[in-house]
Amino acid sequence: MGGVKQDMEELHKLIPWVIILLLSYGAGSISCDGNDTDLASLLDFKRAISNDPMEALSSWNTTVHLCLWEGIACSLTQPGRVVNLNLIGRDLAGQISPSVGNMSYLVSLNLSANKLSGQIPPLLGNLHKLKILDLRENALQGNIPDALTNCSSLMALDLSRNLLVGEIPRKVGLLSVLSYLRLNGNGLTGTIPPGLGNITTLQNIFLHGNQLHGSIPEELGKLPNMLNLLLGENRLSGRIPEALFNISSLQQLAMAMNMLHGPLPSGTGDFLPNLTQLLLSSNMLEGQIPDSLGNASELQRIALGNELTGQIPTSLGKLRKLRILNLQNNKLEAKDSQSWEFLDALGNCTLLEGLSLKGTLLQGVLPDSVGNLSSNLDTLLFGSNMLYGLVPPSIGNLHGLTKLGLELNTFSGPIDGWIENLVPLEELYIGGNNFTGHIPGSIGNISKLSKLFLEWNLFSGPIPSSLGNLSQLSLLDLGHNNLQGGIPKEALSQFL
Repeated sequence: MGGVKQDMEELHKLIPWVIILLLSYGAGSISCDGNDTDLASLLDFKRAISNDPMEALSSWNTTVHLCLWEGIACSLTQPGRVVNLNLIGRDLAGQISPSVGNMSYLVSLNLSANKLSGQIPPLLGNLHKLKILDLRENALQGNIPDALTNCSSLMALDLSRNLLVGEIPRKVGLLSVLSYLRLNGNGLTGTIPPGLGNITTLQNIFLHGNQLHGSIPEELGKLPNMLNLLLGENRLSGRIPEALFNISSLQQLAMAMNMLHGPLPSGTGDFLPNLTQLLLSSNMLEGQIPDSLGNASELQRIALGNELTGQIPTSLGKLRKLRILNLQNNKLEAKDSQSWEFLDALGNCTLLEGLSLKGTLLQGVLPDSVGNLSSNLDTLLFGSNMLYGLVPPSIGNLHGLTKLGLELNTFSGPIDGWIENLVPLEELYIGGNNFTGHIPGSIGNISKLSKLFLEWNLFSGPIPSSLGNLSQLSLLDLGHNNLQGGIPKEALSQFL
């Protein structure tokens, strides 16, 4: 999920009522009578800023009414009281003044995408009317103050992409109307508080990219409105709570790069009609891929690289919206026509852009049906398997391929007859096989090739001078073949 603009659009999409709320408080009003507390707090805030290269605070002086200051919105019903302090992406450096905690009518505090450092002031916990606290993409340090759990009106809390450490406050469950919790991209440790399961309004939990450990609380399975649960790139262990696979509203379930184990529930796809992304790779999950996964009809992206065994279910062919299928680095098998039927079925996934079966236990001859895969296919990876025989010429039908990996198998025969049809190719990995014949001169017509790996094969004959046509070539490996003659000066010209 990058960039300031994208994150703001996501936040506003997830909680549209916040805009209505700010309007009801008179956001943008300039008919206010002033308030000494808010004025003093804002001047303290300005004094704590050490660098303001965009002069965002140039209007912040007593010759201009504070309700006219940049980034400030005041209330209509409480004249002069500030309800919105919004200074997104102004390159402000310095610290957040604790005095901001005295602005008791503040509804939205957004200082995201600046260069603020220091700690988050615990006095922000005094802001009982605060509904949005967005401090993401700064350099804030220290712990998340426990006092923030006193902000009982908070609907959105975003502290992502800072330098925060320590544990997630145990009392986070007191934020009873919270919908959006984003703490990803910090150095948080400890466990995920079970109290999160008590916040029935929670729709989005982003905790990925920290150092959290322990198990995933069973209580998270009680959140009836959950849309996005992102827990990847931590040190979580144990089993994935089965109740999570029963949250029908769930759209994204991402837990890659942890130490989770155990099987996927047999009914994994039966109760997830809205799921678009299932990202569980780089764990220690075992067992088979459930046939029921094909019932999650909205799935667009699947990544399950673990210790999974058995066959790839043909039911995945029912996923008409599937774009990415990454099953690499498992122990999945295909060794006869019946177990290769999944490849025929994937031909029904007409939106498929990426298919990776690298590092599994696929055996035998690659079926001709590989050429029936989606015309949108951009990436196809079959490397590090036990495939042999000729590469089916039908693979040349995949005219959209930009990356093809067939390395570390025992494919044989020539590559002309199909390679020349893959004109958009940018990366070709076929090293570590038994390919024979000449390197076809037509490879020089694949003008976008930047990486070409043909090493450790049985190619013979001269190196074609047409390689000199590959103006974007940056990596070339022809080693350990039976090639004769020198390297044509045309081919060398790309590296001189």
